[in-house]
Formats: sequence, C-alpha cells, structure tokens
Amino acid sequence: MARRRNSNRRRRRGSSGFLYKLLSMLVICAVIVVALTLFFRVETIVVTGTERYTAEQVIEASGVETGDNLFLLNKPTVNQRIRETLPYVERVKRINRKLPDTLLIEVEECGTPLAVLQDGSAWLVSPRGKIVEQLPAAQADGYAVIDGCQLLTPTVGSEIAMAIDQNARKESLLDLLAALEEAGVLDQVEAIHLEDPSVLTMEYGGRFLVEMPYRADYQRKIRTLELAVEQLETNQTGTIQLLRDDRYAANFIPGTR
Repeated sequence: MARRRNSNRRRRRGSSGFLYKLLSMLVICAVIVVALTLFFRVETIVVTGTERYTAEQVIEASGVETGDNLFLLNKPTVNQRIRETLPYVERVKRINRKLPDTLLIEVEECGTPLAVLQDGSAWLVSPRGKIVEQLPAAQADGYAVIDGCQLLTPTVGSEIAMAIDQNARKESLLDLLAALEEAGVLDQVEAIHLEDPSVLTMEYGGRFLVEMPYRADYQRKIRTLELAVEQLETNQTGTIQLLRDDRYAANFIPGTR
C-alpha cells in the first residue's frame, strides 16, 4: 500500500510539472505576440528599382501605412497589390523587414514594351508577355509592332492570351522576346510578324528582315544573328535566314527588306 501511495504522488508531481511547463510556454508565447504587436511598427518604407514610377506610387499601391505592424504584413497581398495597381512593375523582387521599423520593397519594372495593334487600340506588351498599357492605335508610333496574332480579351495588367491554334506563335514570341532582352538587343527590333504559320520574321536593326522557325532555340538564333551582322558591311541590307538547325548557320540574301 505504501508503495502504491508513493507511486501516485510521483504521478501527480509529474503531471503538475508538465502543466507548469505548458503554462510557462503559453505565457512566453503570449508575451512574444504582445511584444510583436506593440512594437516593430512601420516608420520608414524604402523602395528601390523604380524608374517609371515614384517611390510614393509604389508605397501607395502596396497598401502599407505608417504604424502598420512589420510582422503582421501579408507579403503575398502586398506583392499582388503593387503588380495589379502598377502594370509596368514586372515583379516585386523582395519585401523585407529591417528591424526595428523599416520595410524594404524592391521592384523590377518591365523593359521596353512592344505594341499589338487590334480593334483601334495599341496594346503595349512587356518582353515577358504582360499587357502594361492600352493606347489609341494612332499613338503607337515609336513602338516596335507585333502583328499576325489576335489577343483574347486583352486587359491591362494581365498576361497575353491567344487562341489555342496560335499557341505555337505565342510561346515562340515570348521565348524570342526573352532571348532578345537577355542579349540586350531588344531595342534593335522594329517589328515581329507572326502571320506566316511556318516562319516567324523580324525587322531588325533598320537593315534586315530575319527569318526563323517557330519553337526554336532563340538564344542560339540571336547569337547567330549577331555573328552574321558583324560579318556584313555596315551599308548592306537584306534578309538573314536562320532556318536551319545547324549551329550558327545563317544564310544572307542581299537586297532591300
């Protein structure tokens, strides 16, 4: 009997010790939550990466205000607000806290857009396929033009969409734009023509019509194009065909574009 009473006392002491530890942990967590709520409030917002927009525009679009708690901010929501409100923002690269009271927002704006003329409007499309602005078609001068495709229900801030039978054109267009942007030669493009279902053509450098297949390795094609242009005289014009799969294979046909 004595042995059983001792065992029961040990069990009670063990249960009390566990409850004490649990209550201690709950108290510590409550103190931390209260501290995070009462302190670490936003006093300064630093915005980087902007050219087209001002820091004030980005801050307003974010919805973050002075006095908001740094640790209760919903980063995905802030990201979405900025991208939806400011179409030329291609992506929000980071939203970081700098204790005790600073929020850091870094954005990346899109490169030079190209224009898709459709139904009296010029839909400006970023190199990554985001519609960033709608202009009257008459105001599209100065923008490289994309033609031979039909955008489905275009809206500012959305990604371009085309009919299913134009998927190859859409994918090839986006891959080509990415390759041109990466190579730093997007400003050499005057027009991209997608009307021919077998050959994609591009007006380039004020001198050349460039022919390429759809669904190609456009990074390699652009390197081939640059090498071909370097070997031509500065006054030569004509068509550069990049239709073969051979590495760095180009065919130049002299003449006017």
